[in-house]
Amino acid sequence: MLKILAGSASQNFGRKVAEAFGAELVPVKTTKFSDGEFTVSIEETIRGKEVAIVQSTFPPTDNLMELLLLIDAAKRASAKRIIAVIPYFGFARQDRKDKPRVAIGAKLVANLLTAAGIDRLITMDLHADQIQGFFEIPVDHLYASTLFVPYLEGLDRNNLCIATPDTGGTKRANSYAKLLGVDMAICYKQRKVANEIESMTVIGDVEGKDVVLVDDMCDTAGTLTKAAALMIEHGAKTVRAVCTHPVLSGPAYERIADSVLTEMVVTDSIPLNKTKNTDKIKVLPVHGLFAETLTCLMENRSISDTLLIH
Repeated sequence: MLKILAGSASQNFGRKVAEAFGAELVPVKTTKFSDGEFTVSIEETIRGKEVAIVQSTFPPTDNLMELLLLIDAAKRASAKRIIAVIPYFGFARQDRKDKPRVAIGAKLVANLLTAAGIDRLITMDLHADQIQGFFEIPVDHLYASTLFVPYLEGLDRNNLCIATPDTGGTKRANSYAKLLGVDMAICYKQRKVANEIESMTVIGDVEGKDVVLVDDMCDTAGTLTKAAALMIEHGAKTVRAVCTHPVLSGPAYERIADSVLTEMVVTDSIPLNKTKNTDKIKVLPVHGLFAETLTCLMENRSISDTLLIH
């Protein structure tokens, strides 16, 4: 029998996963001290049970720490197996040592999760596929394309063109283009420092096309909105975007609202800021994918044959 519980950052998402799975969300109590330190307790017995802990690790880092504490609590409560369900895997942009004296944050987080006691990880659209290799445990890597591709198939594909806002997403955009049977374009950008673009150009023909920019995440929306404007400058008819993880920090919401984007389609792996949200952002729920993945695990069925579109 699987017990599903969730951290405070993903309570609503965890509740939806539990409902879709056909279970009740196990209550969790978080107690904060006056200095900001906090402790967690699982308010139901999980001895000898399989446990899934749902928590996205977007900022602040308290979300990651809370997940680690929940894993430790489950291990010390004699859980049979602990499955970490992390819709958005934070620190994934730090996947390699690209200059001297820097940390590989994604590997560090992998070590922390493993040391805390997880037996399996379920996540979605990692920033870099090789992060799966940072773990010595099974990793189920889901793809938002399972939802995005059917959504895009509802558009007029005769005029559709898939594009990537930077060269790092070329493989992802190519997968979408092949699945949809349409052309692809690439935005090539150069940066001096993180989150600041020096120059950008378009590789490919987008004139008269309905362009769809594909990315795994959107942080400040600077790259995305500039890429959209560049597509229009190069003759694109319309531009929309699909991004799995709506990090949306800083001026992101304002940039999207003021941009040439027709719409931006995201998942609910990270909850939107309701006070800043714009009508241009459309959310496709992914809790059903995670619930189905958990069902496959419990029934020892193939996950890729059941629900994955690469």
